[in-house]
Amino acid sequence: MPTAKLAKILVETSAVLVDFAVMTHAGDGQVFTISGGTLWSGYAGKTPDVRPNGIVSGRNLLSAGSTVDVVKVAAFTAYSKSVEKTVTATSVTALRPTTGGYYKITSVSMASNGSVVVVAGTEGAASSEVRNAAGGPPYIPVDSVEVGQVRVSSSTAAVIATAEFFQDVPTHTQRWDVPSWNEFNIGQGEAALTSAQKNAHIKFVSALVNKHAAGVPKRTYIKYYTPSLTEVERALDFVPADESHSVGSEEYYRGSIASVTSTIGQATFRALLNDGLTDSLVANKNQVLTVKYFQDENKSPYSLTQGKLGISRQNPFGGQVAADVTISSEIITAEFSS
Repeated sequence: MPTAKLAKILVETSAVLVDFAVMTHAGDGQVFTISGGTLWSGYAGKTPDVRPNGIVSGRNLLSAGSTVDVVKVAAFTAYSKSVEKTVTATSVTALRPTTGGYYKITSVSMASNGSVVVVAGTEGAASSEVRNAAGGPPYIPVDSVEVGQVRVSSSTAAVIATAEFFQDVPTHTQRWDVPSWNEFNIGQGEAALTSAQKNAHIKFVSALVNKHAAGVPKRTYIKYYTPSLTEVERALDFVPADESHSVGSEEYYRGSIASVTSTIGQATFRALLNDGLTDSLVANKNQVLTVKYFQDENKSPYSLTQGKLGISRQNPFGGQVAADVTISSEIITAEFSS
């Protein structure tokens, strides 16, 4: 009969910094992971710092200059390689097709060193939205940030018209915070739909546009802390944060219809304390911590729960000082086979 007699609980007591590094996308332009970063801390001040390349401040930065083919670029700030670059107002020259009536797109971009450059697309007889196609926008270098596009179909030099500027986000302009993303500090374990989602990862709400050389999305960088876990020496009765469901109903004429409501319960366990004052659990109360649970300390399977630690201490006369511990999590406990 399976029991939890050999169970073990470990709780986050510190965390080790891993400075900014580029993340790897899983091929869908949405899920991004970091090599070696299978678990990220959620402790206050140590939460992941995610920085996709893109404009931070400034909108609709391109406008026409008074000189033919000149494009004015307003001042802005942008992330590249996790560093925020401050770019002063400047101007660049848009490129035109050599053949009249052909289409040519110029991408105005910020290079990774913070300079504003233009990248020319290949001219074509028809306009195209396909990157690197004739008449389409060009691929830009990795770690560059696209500020906007200038699209012309005349080989004759002229002042750029308002209608020839394209600055929609994210099609023509890259912002660091579009699309938004969700962070999964502990991953989804065995319930993950893909292998990339098993451990810690981020997932953008929509796929990134493949704007960069060789058809890849913008780079995303992350700084995070890896939790260091310490065993709670005298612990018992662990309950994971599972999802429960309840059914309600609403009546209508000659019938009724059911509805299902789901809620995430708190993870709990009981700990026998030393004095209830200087214990590590007491010192970290009300903090977001990671809890790792082994059903059998001699076997590989385990679960991870991350949430706010709450304790209810008992100081009985003549009895053991103890605490009922809760972990209030925004997501359910994740299970791992190894």
